[in-house]
Amino acid sequence: QVQLVESGGALVQAGGSLRLSCAASRNIRSINSMAWYRQRPGKQREFVAIIISGGSTNYADSVKGRFTISRDDARNTVYLQMNSLKPEDTAVYYCRAIFTAEPYWGQGTQVTVSS
Repeated sequence: QVQLVESGGALVQAGGSLRLSCAASRNIRSINSMAWYRQRPGKQREFVAIIISGGSTNYADSVKGRFTISRDDARNTVYLQMNSLKPEDTAVYYCRAIFTAEPYWGQGTQVTVSS
């Protein structure tokens, strides 16, 4: 099993930056992939970014060039650096891990971008 704890959500003005963290309860090198999803008000949860165990990354078109996913194996933590934030980025951001073909989710962290 994997426990995930997100942090870093906050209220920020449009154009600002935030860094979200997702701390895992086990060595992330043993985890197949870790990803960020978000759920905007009134919308379904959607994919934001993913980092695979080999280090490759992929992003949703809506965040490409603004968000960066990275990992710190020594801290068992994955980050989401969010720059040039827009009001439409307002959402609860969730971390997801795939471990032994099972998905594990964190509790989410709120990001609010004011215009």
